[in-house]
Amino acid sequence: MRIKVGDEVLVISGKDKGKKGVVIDLNFLKNTVIVKDVNIMVKHVKKTSERAGERVEKEAPLNASNVMIIDGESRVSRVRYAFDKKGKKIREFVTTGKSVSENFTKS
Repeated sequence: MRIKVGDEVLVISGKDKGKKGVVIDLNFLKNTVIVKDVNIMVKHVKKTSERAGERVEKEAPLNASNVMIIDGESRVSRVRYAFDKKGKKIREFVTTGKSVSENFTKS
């Protein structure tokens, strides 16, 4: 999976097509990503003696194939691996050839 936590992505299919968000969690085994404020689901929590019942909204996982990373010019792009001048393996955008900066917000 070439998407990492903190990358800004665009949803390219499904009910939330066109929405942008930041990746907050990955599941490599199921090939899914959780994007902040995208694919919101409602979970009903039953009331107990300590608290009242409530509806909790949270993000549900999306398949990783349904999102694409956004490059610096607000365009979507695929990501490939390459080596920099020092021989370090880096991720770079296919469309522009620029490296994916690692200064995304980690949340």
